[in-house]
Amino acid sequence: MTSKTVFKMTIDCCLTILLLLLVAFELVGRQSHEWIGMGMFLLFVLHHIMNWRWSKNLFRGTYPPYRILQTLLVALIFCSMIGSMASGIVLSRYVFDFLEIDGGRSIARTVHMLCAYWGFVLMSFHLGLHWGVMIKRMGPLISKPSPGRTAILRIASVMIAAYGLYAFVKRGIGTYLFLQTEFVFFDFEEPLFFFFVDYLAVMGLFVFLGHYLAKGCKKLQSFKGERS
Repeated sequence: MTSKTVFKMTIDCCLTILLLLLVAFELVGRQSHEWIGMGMFLLFVLHHIMNWRWSKNLFRGTYPPYRILQTLLVALIFCSMIGSMASGIVLSRYVFDFLEIDGGRSIARTVHMLCAYWGFVLMSFHLGLHWGVMIKRMGPLISKPSPGRTAILRIASVMIAAYGLYAFVKRGIGTYLFLQTEFVFFDFEEPLFFFFVDYLAVMGLFVFLGHYLAKGCKKLQSFKGERS
């Protein structure tokens, strides 16, 4: 792998770690949450700078199913990040406290929760769309795949996705996504490790769904190409 590819993958890994830390919110502390959010936003901007060629070609070429899905997902993630940052500034008590913003906290809190949880789901889904590319990039670092190892990894991915579905329901993430509740519940007596295991599994669920949906779109695109 080139140094540029390694750098881009490092940014993506850091974004993933910060994303998990952000959903912990009260468990990592409000001040830490704000600084982590600021770091996340800066890495998000850097990620798009490193992938400027994709943005440059946004209005060029055709739009097969996979590209439509990818572009729609990027647009939604962009909206969630802007919403998270804007509402976070209004709610800030540390990083942007000097702005002395009065009012709008109730609406900002709702927007922040919506954007945060949808951002978590969408970014996990986005990671799944590019999972195959990431594995190929790591090809030189791992030995030649074998049928047995491939089967084990597939079984493991199904198990992670299944537990992720359980954790999704257990943690009530759906209620946050659709505003069935306006406040996030945190169990302060729960070890942080178990919290991260559950949310990592939920991320794995959407990575799994994104990966196989991407494969389905590409197969549909290939099928249309053969018929034309």
